[in-house]
This record gives sequence, C-alpha cells and structure tokens, in this order.
Amino acid sequence: MNILTQKIPAYLCEKNNLIKMIGFTALFALIFINIYKPFGSGAWIDSLSEINFFLYSSLIVLIGFVVIALSRVVMHFWYQRQTIVYIQYVVWILIEVLFMSIFFTIIVLAIRSEANPWSVFKDSFYNTLLILVFPFMICHLFFSWVEKNRELEERDGIKPVDSSVRMIDFYDERNVLRLSVMKSNILYIEAADNYVCIFYKKKSGITRFMLRNSLKAMEQYLTDVDIVRCHRSYMVNLEYVSVIRRDRDGIYLELSAPEVPDIPLSHKYRDKVDTWFKTVN
Repeated sequence: MNILTQKIPAYLCEKNNLIKMIGFTALFALIFINIYKPFGSGAWIDSLSEINFFLYSSLIVLIGFVVIALSRVVMHFWYQRQTIVYIQYVVWILIEVLFMSIFFTIIVLAIRSEANPWSVFKDSFYNTLLILVFPFMICHLFFSWVEKNRELEERDGIKPVDSSVRMIDFYDERNVLRLSVMKSNILYIEAADNYVCIFYKKKSGITRFMLRNSLKAMEQYLTDVDIVRCHRSYMVNLEYVSVIRRDRDGIYLELSAPEVPDIPLSHKYRDKVDTWFKTVN
C-alpha cells in the first residue's frame, strides 16, 4: 500500500501532542524571525530597536499562530470522526502554510506599500514553509520515538492470559481494566480504527463492547488462550468454530453461536487455525 494513502498515526492528532507542536513551532518561529529576519523585516531595523523588534515580531507570531491553533483544533475533532491519510495531512499542512503566507504578505505590504505583492508572497511562502515544516518534522520524529517507547513498555508489561483461567480481563491502552468476561462467552474480537469490539454472549443474546486498544495488543495478551488472530481485522474463539468454508472470494469460519456473521480467515493465519483443530482432534 502506498504510504500516502495510509492512515496517519493517532499520536499526530492527540490534544497534548498538538499543544506541544504548536508551542514548539511558535518558539522556533520567534527565534527564526529574530535571527534570520525574513519577510523583509530587516528593513524595519532602522526604525525599531532590538527590543521593540522582538516585541513586534512576537505579536506577529502570536497572531499568525492563531491560524495554526484553529487548524489543529479542527484536525483533532475531524480525526475523531473521519480517517486522515498522509496525503490529506500533507495537503492540510500546505493549506496552513498558504494561509500564513497570505497573512505575512498582508503585514509586509502594510509596512512597505511599495513592495511587489507577488515577490513578497513568494518570499513569505518560502520562509513560512521553513518556519513550519522544520519544527513539524522534529515534533513528528519526537512523537514517533515516544510512541515506540510506550509500545515497548506495554509489550514488556503484557502478561499473557493463562489458558486455565475462566475469566478474562480486558484492559484499554492505558492499562485500565474495562471489562471482564468468561472465556467461554467470548465469540470474536473485531478491529475498529483505534478500538476493538469484543463480542460476547449474554442471556439476552450477543453484546458488543468497544475498547480503546489495538488488535495487535489483544493478540499478544491472549497468547495462550484459544482466541486467536484469524484475519488482520479479527480474532476468534476457536471453541465456537464449527465449519471452515472455502468460497470463491476467500475462506470463512462459521461459528456455532446463532446470529454471528461468518468470520474471514486469511492465508497468513490459516496454519495457526489448522494446528489448533489438529491438536483438538
């Protein structure tokens, strides 16, 4: 799959990370403007002292980054409802650069009315790209590093469920207990974006519980239990599998529980399921 069409990681749209990114980028922009003096601001020095230039540039950065703050608030809430892929994320950043370039162009033309608007805009776009993209890349690398460390810590802390236990506890991504279910009542688990849906039996029928976690974490946690990964989006309790059916469009598992849809079985996980049935038989 092309990386541009892949979904961006959740940490890029988390509230705390967005606040850190905006704060770091604003600080970088302030330092960049005062040292490099882009947007033709070097021409202001004759009429402004260093301290006044710093205060003036701080005000410009503050007003300019209101655009970024509003944009990232929209991104945060949009990500909760819709998938954002890398190509959309890149276009989003370019639109932010465009709007800030227009803002800085207006500021420069207000101070230097004799300047060429197109030339000012090109310089503004180039400098704004430097101001935003470089700190964005640093933040992305840092967030990725933090996320990898968190995943390693979680992986080290995972204690596989003992196959002899009758009750299975399910924890969310922050290791908070959210659900406890008898192993014999669990039917299957389905991935749903940043959540997993746990389907289990109750007296009234089948119930679904949404848990904020990944199917990969569930697979590691349920290592020694007969609830195995059978597809990139599914895990299934093999005790309920009654039929393995091959159709033209793939292989499916039929469960003995009523009103349960057929669960797809991919070739990647076929051997694991076959091994379990051979062992049982």
